[in-house]
Amino acid sequence: MASLDENSNAVLQGIARHINCLSEENRNTRKKAIESIRSDTLGRKPPLDSNEHALIFSEVLKPVLKILSDPVEKCRELAISLISDYLNVLDKPDEHLSYIVPVLSARLGQQEIIETSEELRLSLVELLAQIVECSGKKMAIYLDDAIRILQRTIVDPYPEVKKESCRCSSKLAKSIPEYFHMQSESLIKPLMLTISHQHSKVRTVVVETIGTVIQYGNGKAVETVTSHLAQRLFDHSPVVRKEVTRVVGGWLLDLPDRYSFHHKLIPLILTSITDEQTEIRDLADTLWYDIGMKYERENEEEMKDKIDFAAPNPSHYPPDVERPNLGCRTLVMRHLSKILPGLLRDVGDWVVETRAKSAALLYVLLLNAEDYVTQHMERLVSSLYKACMDEDQRVVTDIQRSAKLIGYFVKPEIWTKLVLANVKATQCSGSLMVLASVTWGTLRSDLDAYMKPVADTLASPDMCQSVQIEVQLQLLACVDALLSVMQDSCSAVSDQLFTILITVLALTQHDHIKEQVNEVLSKVGMLEGLGEREEVYRAHTKTLLASYQDDYPHWTLHSVERQVFDALLVEAGPVVGEHLDTIMPMLVANLNPDKDPEMRLKFFSLLSRLMVNAAGTVDSRQQFGDFAVIVLKDMVIPNCVWRAGRTSGAIRTTAVSCAWALLQSGVLTKEKMLPVVEDFLTQLISTINDGNKSTRLISCRVLTRLLDLMGTSLSQDRLHNMYPELLKRLDDSSDEVRLIVAKTFLAYFDCFESGYDVGLYRAHLEAIYRGLLVHLDDPETSIQGAILDVLKHSAKISPSMLVTEVDSVKHKHRTGKYCDELIKYTNSLDQ
Repeated sequence: MASLDENSNAVLQGIARHINCLSEENRNTRKKAIESIRSDTLGRKPPLDSNEHALIFSEVLKPVLKILSDPVEKCRELAISLISDYLNVLDKPDEHLSYIVPVLSARLGQQEIIETSEELRLSLVELLAQIVECSGKKMAIYLDDAIRILQRTIVDPYPEVKKESCRCSSKLAKSIPEYFHMQSESLIKPLMLTISHQHSKVRTVVVETIGTVIQYGNGKAVETVTSHLAQRLFDHSPVVRKEVTRVVGGWLLDLPDRYSFHHKLIPLILTSITDEQTEIRDLADTLWYDIGMKYERENEEEMKDKIDFAAPNPSHYPPDVERPNLGCRTLVMRHLSKILPGLLRDVGDWVVETRAKSAALLYVLLLNAEDYVTQHMERLVSSLYKACMDEDQRVVTDIQRSAKLIGYFVKPEIWTKLVLANVKATQCSGSLMVLASVTWGTLRSDLDAYMKPVADTLASPDMCQSVQIEVQLQLLACVDALLSVMQDSCSAVSDQLFTILITVLALTQHDHIKEQVNEVLSKVGMLEGLGEREEVYRAHTKTLLASYQDDYPHWTLHSVERQVFDALLVEAGPVVGEHLDTIMPMLVANLNPDKDPEMRLKFFSLLSRLMVNAAGTVDSRQQFGDFAVIVLKDMVIPNCVWRAGRTSGAIRTTAVSCAWALLQSGVLTKEKMLPVVEDFLTQLISTINDGNKSTRLISCRVLTRLLDLMGTSLSQDRLHNMYPELLKRLDDSSDEVRLIVAKTFLAYFDCFESGYDVGLYRAHLEAIYRGLLVHLDDPETSIQGAILDVLKHSAKISPSMLVTEVDSVKHKHRTGKYCDELIKYTNSLDQ
């Protein structure tokens, strides 16, 4: 002991002057004094032992602590370093804390920043952390000072000070938890202010510290911090999100008051299970499993029956998904009523990311809740309808997955009442999307009894006749879901499904929807064992046509049934020819001249399309010929009657086009035409004088084809009544019409009988020849050539009369060569 005192006294005598120099005004003197104290004590050779250092430090400490307020930064730095190094070599550093901690509090714990240097504030906080580590339980008496310091330094502007302060807080909490819990709430506010710092490393350390402070402190603060931690689950940094997951998982496993906060913490850990990072998902999944197992062990008595007599895993369960353990499921079931309302509000939040996270969480929550969700169905499905119409696809996808889980866990007798009622009431795409998803998840045997109500609801006119693209897409999704789940059992409702598909096909304007309709129709045929799509139409067209029998006389242009009828006939192909008995009266009724002109245009367009490919549509069974006269008599002829207006003009054009297609198809024979030919010719004579060029042109073609068909069966009086109108058309403003009329004249002359009485009908024949000869002098050479051919063709009736007429006008013609050629040709006929 004497030796110890001698060494210590010797050292103290050696540094006495340096200690006095610490109070000198010269900054360099103070700096050198500190450096000398260090070298003469800590740097002494051979080194002093711990007891000697303790004696020396007790003398040096107070003057060195004063240097912490020195105006020179370097001096303060050396003083902090000296104190720190001394604490490392002392056996009982806590004996000196009564001097050090108040000084640290004075430098760091004030309302305003006293220590201006960021680096020195960091060193002081590091010194405080060192004190916490080395003092252990004896730090309890200085807890108030430490908390006061940390309250200020956690919100320090310097990020490194923030991080070190957080680490120091964690050390403090772990070292004296029995005292710390009384003061822990004091650190929550500064931590909450720092948790959104721009540096991800700072945010990570803050989250870690919050976990430690609450774990070893007052658990009531969980109420305060959960909303802030929830925000960190949106953090762009995976490291921050991972730390939140670890902290929340730790609380759910080990927090003393965790049972009071299950409803707050469970959503956070389940949200991490949906994180985009695999590492975070795996961590959260592992923690959640451990939480469930621990809950089972802690409540073994209460859950004994469920554990001992556990039911086997359900056979109908989402594929590729591991079922949560009993503890996890029980935890969610017991707190679902507290979690679900807030979560459903967040699913409809105005912030996109909040909606996306909430929708993903909803799926995991329902997966754990299983059939317990039944008692919350009304509130749940109401939110799902709205969320399905979200603009963000991530939300929609997760909501669909959640709705599918309802199908797995809730009986159809419950969900059909709610979902179908909403589908009928709202007729929106969101309701249909929920219906499709729930259907996908339902067991086939359970859905069988409710398949017809579902199909009837979808096939109702108010539902399937929507023109909204979103509704049409979801109708197809519902039909596809029914087909996929029910397979061949769908034949019981195949008529309703066919009606839905054809209605969507008729009303959509989008090619991709039409392609989807055709794909689903093929699926219907496959499941019914019908094979090709044609067989599907053959099986269901009759039923659909029968459903229109009471209403078709009252159709208007905007009737959806009319559009469906149009699409059905166009798509059915050869099947149309099998139902002419039903189809023809519907066409006749809607082509009545008293009907709306625009609607008649639609029906004529449909009829023309069918007759263009008659063999593959209306005449597929070679039976259309029996109805062709009806088409001509009851559809075409009444609509060729002149009426004022552009629309009426367009109808006349369409009507004669339809007649042209009918004659071209070859189904009309001379015998079938005889009863109607007079009425038809009367209307054709009218339409060749129509104001519309297209009508005139097509009418002339129809007349030519009709004359070819009827030949000499037409009466002489009918022929004589026609030529004045044909001669008028040779003066038409359109050369195209004039050329066609020339061809008509060729067919016209073929209708004269071989025993034509030239003497009796001389006046008519002269009028025809004179009218034609006028156009032999036409400015257009094509017209001249066409008329020449007509005159040559007509010469066989009376060659001599034609020669006489040509001679009488030959001197008037500029193209005498045509007259000479005609005379030469006619004379050759006489010979």
